[in-house]
Amino acid sequence: MLQKLYVFFRKETVLSIAVILALLSMFWVRPDKAYFTYIDFRTLGLLFCLMAIVAGLKAVGVFDILAKKLLMGTSGTVGVIRLLVLLCFFLSMVITNDVALITFVPLALIIVHKLPKELGNYWLLKIVVMQTIAANLGSMLTPIGNPQNLYLYARAGMSAAELITLMLPYSATALILLLIWIQVAAAKAPHVCGSEKDKTLLGFSDRKELNMEYLAAYLILFTICLFTVARIIPYQIPLVLVLIYMLLRNRENISRVDYSLLATFIALFIFIGNLGRIPQFSSFLERIMAGRETLTAVLASQIMSNVPAALLLSGFTDNYRALIVGTNIGGLGTLIASMASLISFKYIAKENRNLRGKYLGIFTASNIIFIIFMLILYFFLR
Repeated sequence: MLQKLYVFFRKETVLSIAVILALLSMFWVRPDKAYFTYIDFRTLGLLFCLMAIVAGLKAVGVFDILAKKLLMGTSGTVGVIRLLVLLCFFLSMVITNDVALITFVPLALIIVHKLPKELGNYWLLKIVVMQTIAANLGSMLTPIGNPQNLYLYARAGMSAAELITLMLPYSATALILLLIWIQVAAAKAPHVCGSEKDKTLLGFSDRKELNMEYLAAYLILFTICLFTVARIIPYQIPLVLVLIYMLLRNRENISRVDYSLLATFIALFIFIGNLGRIPQFSSFLERIMAGRETLTAVLASQIMSNVPAALLLSGFTDNYRALIVGTNIGGLGTLIASMASLISFKYIAKENRNLRGKYLGIFTASNIIFIIFMLILYFFLR
């Protein structure tokens, strides 16, 4: 039993910690009817719908086909590298940062291995770090790019245009920095004969044809979700439609939803709700955060990752715009600052466990540089 709990804790560390915190908080605030008021059902419902829809689109191969068509139209190693990074940056805005990395990091590893060995070794770690930073910084531009945006955007009562306007300077700066980084890295790359991309060597396997029913259905459901994000229709409508469609036509997609993330949200809602009913803690955290919400969010994200930080800090301030900026910038930094970053690390560990230390060094150094630029921009805009 203990062995099973240990394995579960290692696999679902954030969820386990969230549940432990929620249980501990119950000793101070005994369960009552007020617990139901803690939970933001709109955020949970929308998050479930978006995860199910993106999982359905990924399962039918939409993103693989998109990547194949784009890459086959790109020439040169640097052009391929640039496109792989930009795919993570732009598509993370609509399919979330973690899904972008799950989709395009394996593709990048396949392509890198088809380069000459010296060139492949040079780009292997760099491109995965670039993709990770691109996904984390691209996703911050939209309400549906990452879970903390979806939650804080709803709490703030902002329009999608307001959130995009708020985060646009940071995303634009991040894009410029990424493009500069690629060019600098390309200039230092070893010159190997035949290093230009040979389209015949990419080795894409022919996929079966798209299931047009699934494709059309999930695109329609995604559009309905966007109307919900814009607060045109209530969240219950897409939630019911997604559940009905999956139960009737695509049951296997039910298992592809990240339920651990939903459970983590629920546990943290309970923990934060209980903390808010403890006067001493509530007043202490409010004093610490007053006028320093963004920096507090950046620092908290380094320890607990930006999604839990957003949930925790939102209970003690109504300056949600500052929290949106802080938790998005806070996704840079340590490996756990954004849980999506762990996805890339796992791929590298699976590729070659001996590369973990070197990858972590490149990842940390790169994130520090980016977070410094983002903070400079924050102080300038403020």
